[in-house]
Amino acid sequence: MLLYSLFGASILLVLVCLGLIFVNNNKQAAATQAKQKQLQEAQQQLSILRSEVAEMRAGMLSIGKRVVAVEEKSKELEQLQDAQKYDDPNAKIYSRAVKMVELGADLEEIIRECELPRAEAELLMSLHKQKGAE
Repeated sequence: MLLYSLFGASILLVLVCLGLIFVNNNKQAAATQAKQKQLQEAQQQLSILRSEVAEMRAGMLSIGKRVVAVEEKSKELEQLQDAQKYDDPNAKIYSRAVKMVELGADLEEIIRECELPRAEAELLMSLHKQKGAE
């Protein structure tokens, strides 16, 4: 009888252990599934982010090309403007008058040397004083 009760208790103990193992395996399986779902979501987000980065890179390259084109056009326009400044005799006179004002020449000297009307010479002097005040 004692042997049967020990045998019964052993079987009961084995069943309890098997039950615990089964419950533990179910928890591990659920945890594994949850981790796999998180991994899939992270991979999807990574894919989306990579796509967005590629779009941004393409946009930046396009903007870079436009900036280079604008800089080239700006240099070209600056060169044309400089060339026109030296081609126009009136521009030379005004450039010289501005230089004289910057060097501190008086009004009469600017009128005489640059052959400017008094009003224009006074205007140049006034503009130069305003620039100096700023």
